[in-house]
Amino acid sequence: MTDAHLPELEAGKQRKSLKPLAALFPYLLAHKSKVIAATAALITAAAVTLILPIALRYMIDYGFSKDNPELIGDYFLGILVIIAVLATASSLRYYLVMWIGERVVTDLRANVFSHLTNLSASFYDSAKSGELISRLTADTALIKSAFGASASIALRHMLMFSGATIMMVISSPRLSVIVILAIPLIILPLIAFGRSVRSRTRHAQNTLADAVAYATEALGAVRTLQAFTNEDRTATRFAKDTERAFGASLHATKARSILIGSIILIIASSIVGVLWIGAMDVVSGRMTGGELTQFLIYAIIAAGSLSELSQVWGELSQAAGAAERLSELLEIEQEIKAPAKPEQLDKPARGHVVFDNISFSYPTATEAGVLKEVSFEIRHGETVAIVGPSGAGKSTIFQLLMRFYDPQSGEIRVDNHDLRQLDPQDLRSQIALVPQDTAIFAMTVSENISFGRSNATSTQIRDAAHMALADDFILTMKEGYDTLIGERGITLSGGQRQRIAIARAILKDAPILLLDEATSALDAESEKIVQMALDKLMEGRTTLVIAHRLATVLKADRILVMEAGRIVEEGTHDTLVAKGGLYAKLARMQFETGAQALSE
Repeated sequence: MTDAHLPELEAGKQRKSLKPLAALFPYLLAHKSKVIAATAALITAAAVTLILPIALRYMIDYGFSKDNPELIGDYFLGILVIIAVLATASSLRYYLVMWIGERVVTDLRANVFSHLTNLSASFYDSAKSGELISRLTADTALIKSAFGASASIALRHMLMFSGATIMMVISSPRLSVIVILAIPLIILPLIAFGRSVRSRTRHAQNTLADAVAYATEALGAVRTLQAFTNEDRTATRFAKDTERAFGASLHATKARSILIGSIILIIASSIVGVLWIGAMDVVSGRMTGGELTQFLIYAIIAAGSLSELSQVWGELSQAAGAAERLSELLEIEQEIKAPAKPEQLDKPARGHVVFDNISFSYPTATEAGVLKEVSFEIRHGETVAIVGPSGAGKSTIFQLLMRFYDPQSGEIRVDNHDLRQLDPQDLRSQIALVPQDTAIFAMTVSENISFGRSNATSTQIRDAAHMALADDFILTMKEGYDTLIGERGITLSGGQRQRIAIARAILKDAPILLLDEATSALDAESEKIVQMALDKLMEGRTTLVIAHRLATVLKADRILVMEAGRIVEEGTHDTLVAKGGLYAKLARMQFETGAQALSE
């Protein structure tokens, strides 16, 4: 499954077994010692439980004998020893299986998240972040239950049922026939309703994921939501989504409740029948009271185990649906990945960039060509600006250069290496980006600045902030560089976020620099000073600048003018103005408008 197959991931296929849980076995095998210890404790607890009815039988038949009254104390002491062993084994089993459940989920979450962070950009063109978060949280919680308590209970009751059935046959073959005949009446609804539970649970999980996806999106833009007084409408829609999730979950719950009630009725009826026949045998002398008690306890253990299995089966079915959804994520392959033997860039790279006859369309809109036969070359240390109207394909140039996508035709080279032959991480380590939409994380100021260089010292971080003119406002914060910034930098102004992004690029010190409207959020005075810092940063580096404000690219060595996915003009500011083409038109509109604004 590749990044392009997102619709399959969302829809999924309904499973009719617990096979998806098998995909989680490698996580168990990573902790063999704990699994072995838990299994030993489980077997011990089950074995001791099965011994208890025998002890009770002998106590009833012989312990109350007037000829040997001292035997009562011995039998009760023996039962206490058995109970102590059972309590110890059960306690150890519970701890170990819960540890395994927590450990499996922790490893699984880390693995899924790591996989998600490495998926290609095309995957996120259509994926919903809320859907992914739901899988990381709600689905893994179901799996924790399955690989913790539910799996332990299921194994325990399978052992108990098998052992109790064998002991019933040994105790009374005739009575065992009655109980065994009732088993198919229990198993058949278990299988039939189990499929229904799995199907409905999967639907409930998908419905809830849709609700979470909408809530994540709404809360991520809460200020816009409030600015348009859309609180009630948004809350109403979320309430409807959660109501649908409730309805879907209720259908699954109804199926489980019918299953549980049916099994209890069948089990209770069979036990009553066995007890009646057994009582007649005791009266007739065909068996003792102790033997009947022993058989009855084994019958109750077997019946109780089947009843518990019916409930656990539903929980395991839910976990199977969750495991299937997570497996679908893990099966998605990266479209952009390193070749088996990647070529190596020099460190640092020289930064010689070539676009050779590039044509490209985004995977989600293949019919709309974004770039059409684009060719240009940027030499080491050269500053090239890319300008043009919105939608011309300027930002796509950056996307392709960082190899978030591969072009449909043509070749992109850095230092004579085809990007397809490079490790994407190796390539991106040589590029520093200042995007138009700055990504600020809910971390400290220092951590945000050093995001692309985790081993940077505090001095290097401060120097980078100083160069980006961020030092002054950072020091006014309560804890300075250790101040925690709100999610997405919501506590900062646009200009402050932009300066942190510039400081991040300065600190990375990469040989190729990409500036996407890097000073767009700054006021005129700050823009002038930051532009001076950027000018110094660009020295000796290959720099591509995207700018709508042409005043910021007047010093560029060359300017590429794009329109409708093609490069239509190329030259310096003066030569392009002299041509009287698209650039001259853009320049005339901007500079005349600016002069008019100043005169007013």
